[in-house]
Amino acid sequence: MMYIIRRFILLITTILLVSIITFGVFQILPGDPVRTMLGTEADPTQIENLRSELGLNRPLYEQYTDWMKGLLTGELGNSIRFSMPVKDLLFDRLPVTMSLAGLALVIVLLVSLPLGMFAARRQNKFSDMSLSTVTQVGMAIPSFWLGMILILYIGLQFSFFKISGYIPWTQSVAGALSTLILPALTIAIPQIAVNFRYVRTSILEQVQLDYVRTIRSKGMSEQNVMYKHVLKNSMIPILTVFGLIMAEVVAGTIIVEQVFSLPGVGQLLITAISNRDFPLVQGIVMYITVAVVMINFMVDILYSVLDPRIRLR
Repeated sequence: MMYIIRRFILLITTILLVSIITFGVFQILPGDPVRTMLGTEADPTQIENLRSELGLNRPLYEQYTDWMKGLLTGELGNSIRFSMPVKDLLFDRLPVTMSLAGLALVIVLLVSLPLGMFAARRQNKFSDMSLSTVTQVGMAIPSFWLGMILILYIGLQFSFFKISGYIPWTQSVAGALSTLILPALTIAIPQIAVNFRYVRTSILEQVQLDYVRTIRSKGMSEQNVMYKHVLKNSMIPILTVFGLIMAEVVAGTIIVEQVFSLPGVGQLLITAISNRDFPLVQGIVMYITVAVVMINFMVDILYSVLDPRIRLR
């Protein structure tokens, strides 16, 4: 229990520090959101009235306190660009981003884990060296370039795949998949390459330990050795890397949504930055922060489940 409490305190501290940095950075960035809303022809009276209405003329500590209260209650203020609550904008866009990130993570897990095990069991053979070479290339490919390649050679060649827009799951499951598969592959392919190499390395390290030789000497089949013992004991380093991959996927949706014109949180963030919509940008940054911190928190909890010695330490 103390282990979970310590992890939770670290989670809250991280969110608090990021909120302070986020709020402070947007106070010193160039650009006035009031002038963006009213235009360059606005007179000083209009500017002052709107500044007072938005609460921008109050001391910074009061603005930060009110913003944090809103963050805790889900009230993130109103968007300057869209003139509607930030939370409503996020809730409208979150299903797209979460669907994209979830599908990408499923692809990463389903492909990298069996491939890593396959390569580890065929160490230094042609199949192992071929996979290692291909994944090395996959790690070096920028996601935006990979997205354009998939659009050119798959999206434009096969009518099933949509290269822009989004169809909700409630409207059509096949339609949602047709709009998400290529973006999900764009995010997943580099992460598959990363996770493949860690899975392979972790399994090879376990295979060389004494307990594996002891189990094999008792006549247990190779499949049972790999799945019941080696893979289980390899999960700590694999889980560490997969936690980092989950955070990368959440952040990676920002670029990929632009490439495929998906109406998700990433596209909303670009629009907010372009329009100096500071309340909306702050809300999206905190969403990303909370998502990444929660992922790390869940990974820490899974550590203690997989290896009780971590709780004791």
